[in-house]
Amino acid sequence: MATDTEIHGILAYPVTPFTDDNDVDTGKLASLVERLVTDGAHGIVPLGSTGESAYLTEAEFDAVIDTTVGVVGRRVPVIIGASDLTTANTIRRAQYAERAGADAVMVLPISYWKLSECEIAQHYAAVGAAIGIPIMVYNNPATSGIDMRPELLVQMFKDIDNVAMVKESTGDLSRMLRIAELSDGQLPFYNGNNPLALKAFRAGAKGWCTAAPNLRPQPCLDLYDAIRAGNDARAESLYDDLRPLLEFIVAGGLPTTIKGGLELLGRGVGVPRLPLLPLDERGQGELRRLLVAQ
Repeated sequence: MATDTEIHGILAYPVTPFTDDNDVDTGKLASLVERLVTDGAHGIVPLGSTGESAYLTEAEFDAVIDTTVGVVGRRVPVIIGASDLTTANTIRRAQYAERAGADAVMVLPISYWKLSECEIAQHYAAVGAAIGIPIMVYNNPATSGIDMRPELLVQMFKDIDNVAMVKESTGDLSRMLRIAELSDGQLPFYNGNNPLALKAFRAGAKGWCTAAPNLRPQPCLDLYDAIRAGNDARAESLYDDLRPLLEFIVAGGLPTTIKGGLELLGRGVGVPRLPLLPLDERGQGELRRLLVAQ
């Protein structure tokens, strides 16, 4: 299924800011999203792992959706992370996102019990039947404990009308190549593994879902532009400069490292919500060095 709104390029994850009283700070969220859009992100993807969606109440979740969609104002696509443990609440979140004006939802299968492929397909089919906007299937076994084979992803693309794209975050380039092969290039895939960005674009990824634009937007945009222009030497140079930062933010946990970096840049958005902890002193020193070096 093709999407009505083209989703491509640098798709930026905003963190979810918190006040000193541990409430969602919608004012700081609005400022953060506005900065990401005006800096040039091609899309905004709130409420994924970076947005600490697993630690929000439903009222907080909805407030993040309303704030993000309102600030973006249709200038770029908004893809809402709508994942939850149950199919019923995933549907609730996806329907709320659609009513709020989101362009698509991103769904990661999450389960205490390991799901069979039949259960995974039924989960997506139920969500798809409940909404009229596209679904980005999110494969991230490192956080969900569920790994979806390329064969399953392509089959759901064929069987479920709303399944329109895949975000592949395993860091296995062969998965992306297999998706392209099995779908005859019809299923758009997006890279969700930061250190794989350059190789993924070269393999045909339509976009890069990343938290890096919170800290260093321009090199991410320049990398995408260099790839599109076929300027391999510039793309390689940009990626080499970005790679230490990309590896650091992933290794340290995205909410922790991105919030730590924003604090160092003078744009603090509070600390992560427990059980996550703020970036420690050693991490702050390393991140400061990386930010200065960029």
